[in-house]
Amino acid sequence: MRVLILGGTTESRVLAAALDTVQGIETITSLAGRVAEPILPVGQTRIGGFGGSDALAVWLRDNSIDVVVDATHPFASTIGAHAEQATRASSVALLVLTRPPWTPGEGDRWTSVASLPDASSAIPPGSRVFLTTGRQGVHHFASVAHSWFLVRAIDAPTGPEPPHMTLHLSRGPFDVDHESMMLADNRIDLLITKNSGGDMTRAKLAAARAASIPVIVVDRPARTGSAPMVFDVAAAVDWLTNRLRAGL
Repeated sequence: MRVLILGGTTESRVLAAALDTVQGIETITSLAGRVAEPILPVGQTRIGGFGGSDALAVWLRDNSIDVVVDATHPFASTIGAHAEQATRASSVALLVLTRPPWTPGEGDRWTSVASLPDASSAIPPGSRVFLTTGRQGVHHFASVAHSWFLVRAIDAPTGPEPPHMTLHLSRGPFDVDHESMMLADNRIDLLITKNSGGDMTRAKLAAARAASIPVIVVDRPARTGSAPMVFDVAAAVDWLTNRLRAGL
């Protein structure tokens, strides 16, 4: 069974490593190439986009792919839609591996918004904002001149930036002590994040809860399609190995 993993996440790397030990399964992990120095998974890797759903369908047929696992970031809606269309057109099976979304608990002061522009509009004037939505979304806050931003990203933004901003380049995971220090040292009074889910970046939410700092949480884009979905790597491995044993 030849499996294409649409990757770029921790889960995709863990899945590639797990499948590397399964006899009869060969993996290729595709990375979008948006990070300058990505962490490479076990097994074969390709870097760069496919050029749309039609081109992806051709690639799947040309490379004799049996199954696609969409293990991309929950906000990577474009490649998710392309995977749905391409697998349907090429009669290739599709499995979605995604993280369960975060949900607020006791003590959390969350405001949910539908988009990054909505998050930008919801910032109270005079705020000191910890912005952790990734470098590609920073331009949505470029017109916010009434607040100061601490922007954390793996790579520097390339588009417009807020006029009052400090850039902190770093790659997680981060623990609660680290995140609490970031909030305190920078006198943060508002956290903005995407609802990425998972444990890799959850610590900032715990730190904000402990400090009673409000959080603007950008909801995930709605997912379309009927592909089966699992929420952890073990379930993905079971799904794939069961399919392998069944000869599908």
